Amino acid sequence: MSERRCRTCECLLSRYNTGAVDLCGPCAREHPPAAAEAPSVPAHVWSDSGIQEALNALDFGRLSQLVRRRSGLRQDDLARITGLSQGYLSQLESGTRRLTHLDKSQAFLEALNVPTALRPIAAPETVNGAHRATETTSHQRTAPDPAPDLNALAADAAATSGAFADLIAPTNIDANALEELSFTLARIATDYVHAPLFPLFTELISVRDQLFSKLQGRQRPQQSRELFMLAGTTCLLLAHASQNLGDQASAMTQIRTARTCAEQADHTGLLAWTLGTAALITEWSPQGRMSLRLAEQAATLAPPGESRIRIAAIEARTAARIGDHERARTALDRMRRAMDEPPRDDDLVQYGGLLTFPRAKQDYYLGGTYTLLGEHQQAQQHAATAIEAYRTGPHEERSYGDEALAQLDLITIGIHQGDLDEALAGLHHILNLPPEMRIRQLGNAMDRLGTLVRRPELKRSRAAGELADLIRGYQVIDGGTALPSGR
Repeated sequence: MSERRCRTCECLLSRYNTGAVDLCGPCAREHPPAAAEAPSVPAHVWSDSGIQEALNALDFGRLSQLVRRRSGLRQDDLARITGLSQGYLSQLESGTRRLTHLDKSQAFLEALNVPTALRPIAAPETVNGAHRATETTSHQRTAPDPAPDLNALAADAAATSGAFADLIAPTNIDANALEELSFTLARIATDYVHAPLFPLFTELISVRDQLFSKLQGRQRPQQSRELFMLAGTTCLLLAHASQNLGDQASAMTQIRTARTCAEQADHTGLLAWTLGTAALITEWSPQGRMSLRLAEQAATLAPPGESRIRIAAIEARTAARIGDHERARTALDRMRRAMDEPPRDDDLVQYGGLLTFPRAKQDYYLGGTYTLLGEHQQAQQHAATAIEAYRTGPHEERSYGDEALAQLDLITIGIHQGDLDEALAGLHHILNLPPEMRIRQLGNAMDRLGTLVRRPELKRSRAAGELADLIRGYQVIDGGTALPSGR
């Protein structure tokens, strides 16, 4: 073995010196290696709404998770920043440990460099404007404030006791909180078919984050199932929203999470509706055969009532769209039988709105399917019935997207029957829709209509030319303020 010498003083190194820097002990102490740059939390993360909510809720486990995700830090990085062990930080994020002491909570926020304006806990020196004494040692303490703020002390004591109660409680959720979250989801599902998407989307994300945070803590088994059911329903609604924005990849990711939550909740109705939505998303893509397979899976799970009717309707329209007319008619027969069945209680349908399949929507699907099958009389009857039901029904049940798509079915029928002037008049209704009502599926339908009016036999038709010109410049939503339907 060759001799190794210190690269600074050239003394002979011991065979036990296995360091890669080739320094003897004294030289190594005199010339320590440069310390790696300490990790830090970038300032931009504090503008994140989820982080601000975690701060306000004093949910330090959730805060730690979100700060790491938004800043790209590892758990050991955050452990170095906060001075906590990685094991403790892992338990904090999982909900098995909590920061319950105010001084430790304050130190945690200090180490993260949380802006003062965002800190829900006042600095140790000031609470409601009153000076607070700081601990020194067990033998020496600073003099007490001659005029303590008793209200501040009471608030501090209550916060610490409340945190301790959360720590030892067997569950982090109660019946009232579950009912409130369920009510919120029901309101969003109802508003979805007629209200702008942007505020609903952000509210859904907030509800989802609350549910995910709760599920990382402790609950009784039945409460966990209810939380999983609510979380799955939230992701299902986010899948519909992503579909209406034309983002199929994001929609299918939300579907995967909704399915997992439905399985954890052991909720067959939610699983059936989720599979049906997956079939609906893939129907509007080149993956028509996959849509039919998903519809088959959903049909084996869907309870009698609106869920079973919906699955058959999706399968019928998908089969007609890809040219499998025999299967489409078989599915239509199954849809009619499902419409005659007595419904079974389904707590998912009780949310209302997007999670229902009322008669107006059934007629819209029937109209679309018969249009694809070329059975124009049946198509015209059902499409007209759907439009009338939406226009005269309750405002909160009016699905503007479904109504516009049903109108496009009537226009398509008019072109096939040679009534181009009537088709031209009907198209102006679609063109006059405000941008926030133009869901992405309308763009797909308009593209198919454009192909239809450019057929060779219509080449010399003035009305067909006008239709083609109007369709060519049609713009749909770009993800800003969609007003989607519950399709």
